[in-house]
Amino acid sequence: MQLQDNIFLVTGGASGLGEATATALVDAGARVVLADLASSDGAATAARLGGAAAFVAIDITDESSFDAALDAAESHGPLRGVVHCAGRGGDRLRILDKEGHPGDLDSFRNVLEINLIGTYNVLRHVAARMARNEPIDGERGAVVLTASVAAFDGQIGQTSYTASKAAVHGMTLVAARDLASFGIRVNTIAPGLFDTPMLARLRTDIREGLSAGVPFPKRLGRPEDYAGMALTLLQNSYANGETIRLDGAIRMAPR
Repeated sequence: MQLQDNIFLVTGGASGLGEATATALVDAGARVVLADLASSDGAATAARLGGAAAFVAIDITDESSFDAALDAAESHGPLRGVVHCAGRGGDRLRILDKEGHPGDLDSFRNVLEINLIGTYNVLRHVAARMARNEPIDGERGAVVLTASVAAFDGQIGQTSYTASKAAVHGMTLVAARDLASFGIRVNTIAPGLFDTPMLARLRTDIREGLSAGVPFPKRLGRPEDYAGMALTLLQNSYANGETIRLDGAIRMAPR
């Protein structure tokens, strides 16, 4: 898929992985709609990126909020690609607390609602728009989802987060097969330890310890690393149905 002059949607585009991806797309000559919560810095991010970017407030778990974002994207032309970065971290709750009481079910449900149901909601809405496109070299669109290495080696206290991200990994091949007849590709990136606003809240010594645990390179992932992989998956027309670990070869310990 060609990036230049095509239209892309980036969820969670106000900061972190989404902001880096939107920036890389604009730098490659694409037009980008950043979709994020109304309370985010999405408007400021879009303004920084200039005329090739626009911001639309969206809640990925709310069906009614999608039309505005997709209409904004398609006002410039057919929506050709989506990178879905929006989501939340886990609740860090054990299955049983220290007194042996069951973990909070509402917290587990909320993590799945945002990370899993939200992902499926994005996927089905953007696929419906892409299916209307005229194919270019047989392809109508490409989608990049976001899982996590926790999908494969989740740590203690990550039950909800691991369940949600393992499900995103699990749906990737199915979605690619499901949408193949429409000429829409689906791939997923599973990031490891990335230097995002979430990790920025940690103490310096904790961040250094996390970096030291990465086999190579011994550093946290940079949002630009994710963006580079996302653009590769959008561009490479033979990449389909894959979950790519992007983690410096780390395998997480139990805790």
